[in-house]
This record gives sequence, structure tokens and C-alpha cells, in this order.
Amino acid sequence: MNQAAASSPALPIVIATRESRLALWQAEHVKALLQARGHHVTLLGMTTQGDQILDRSLSKVGGKGLFVKELEVALEEGRADIAVHSLKDVPMELPEGFALACVMEREDPRDAFVSPRYASLDALPQGAVVGTSSLRRQVLLQALRPDLKIEPLRGNLDTRLRKLDEGQYDAIVLAAAGLKRLGLGARIRCEFAPTAMLPAAGQGALGIEVRSDRADLIAALAPLADQATWLTVAAERAVSRAMGGSCSMPLAAHGQWQGATLDLHAAWGDTEARLPLVRAQASAAVTTLAQAEALGDAVAAQLRAGGARGA
Repeated sequence: MNQAAASSPALPIVIATRESRLALWQAEHVKALLQARGHHVTLLGMTTQGDQILDRSLSKVGGKGLFVKELEVALEEGRADIAVHSLKDVPMELPEGFALACVMEREDPRDAFVSPRYASLDALPQGAVVGTSSLRRQVLLQALRPDLKIEPLRGNLDTRLRKLDEGQYDAIVLAAAGLKRLGLGARIRCEFAPTAMLPAAGQGALGIEVRSDRADLIAALAPLADQATWLTVAAERAVSRAMGGSCSMPLAAHGQWQGATLDLHAAWGDTEARLPLVRAQASAAVTTLAQAEALGDAVAAQLRAGGARGA
């Protein structure tokens, strides 16, 4: 056993996970890291409401929290010890009794342009059909190409790719991280520059949720955390929290480090395209979660001053 494992007693750990291929990859990734530290880890696969409701957009049926509620019930009932989430799916406020115990090193946070026929967004013909169910992506695509027809796209990653390959869309926009984690990076025709398609808060990062009274698990997960990523996503999520954000809000927030300074950008759009896209940006030296959240609050205040409407 290595020194990191010796610092925390070996634990039996059950990971609650959705059963999509990407969710299982994420859970297996965490399982391997914990096992390398001496813990005995098993998976509890579950189907969430978010996986079952595929005929309506998430913004109309309760938001991305639908992907985590059943996992939290498993934690509460003691059937599982931890839940691994894509952080962009985690509500900004966790229920009482739960805590985000660990944020891991981030994968590529950018959005990916995927198309069998066209090399980039600029190459799409006028009126082309682009699939996404993200309101954030919808408003950013509208700002870049007002002529495009944006159509809803639900389902897991493989389902979305199948719908594209069947010809239902000319192109779709997906998170680059998911494609790369599943070995599907070859499907990416190009990655959007964050300045053009600002990512969602937490995109590309994995978060691990526990019951807040499980100090033993919090200690066991500490070696998996990446502090730079945690501070970045804390600032991004603070923007969304201050705006009342959920997946029913067309909001983007993305931070990047410039040395010891965190540079945070955000954007808000109107899905009816009646109001122009509102952008905001601020930078600060950040070394604590409180400083990260203060930076996020400052950027949210800029958005509101620019005309963005909170929930």
C-alpha cells in the first residue's frame, strides 16, 4: 500500500452511478483510483428520472437535478457511500446533509462540433439543423449563426451520435470531455474556442458527493481532489448560483488560470433571441473557495447590470 493509502484507513466503498456508458466510465475511473489506495470498491448502477424522461427537455421537467436525486436517496439510505457526477449536472445547492467532498482534475472543458459532413460551424449551409438540448448552447449558437435551425437532442452520448448518423441533424454539439473519455475523440470535427462557445459551469470536471457526516469518506477522497480545478469550478458555479441558475437558464461560466490569477468569463442569453447576448468578465487572485465564490458573485453582478435576468 502506498503512503497516500496509509494516511487513510482502507474502507469498503459503494459508488452509486447512473448506468449510461459515460457515467459507468466515470465511476470505474474513480473506483480504480480508490482501489489503488487500498479501498474495496463496488458499483451500484441505477437509472435516474433524467435517464427515463427523453421526450421533453430537462428545463421543462425539473432540471439536471433529475440525474442525481436517486443517487442521493441511495446515499441517504446507506445503500451507497459516494456518488460520482459530471459536475455540470450537479445542482448549485445540494440538499441538507450532503456535501461535495471532492472535485477531480478537469478534462477538456470545451464544446465539440460533431458532424459527418461538415468540418466546422462556419461550414454549415444556411438553415442547417443543429442538435442540442442545452439552452446555453442554443443561445451561443444563435449568436454565432442566427440562420441555423436549433433542434432538441436528448439521450445518452451513444443515442445522440446515432441520431446524428441517421441524418436527423446536420451537426450536433457535445461536451468534448465525454467523447474523449469514451475513446470517441475521432468523432470531433473541431473544438469550439471557449471565447466563441463559453462552456457550462463545471463542464469537464467530476465531482464526488457524500453524506456530510461521513468524515471517513471525505478523508479517503482528499487525495483525488485537484485544488486548481475545485477553485475554478467554485467560481463558475457561484455565477450560476447568484443568477438562480439551473438548466432552465441559458447561462455559461468558464474560468482559466493566468498564473495565480483566475480569469472568469460568463454569458447569458435570451432563448427567444429578443435580447442580445450579455457577457461579463473579471479576474482576481484566488487561493480559497471563498475568494473563488466572491469572484463568481462579482461576474454575476456584471451580468445583471448588463441586462441579464436571473431566475
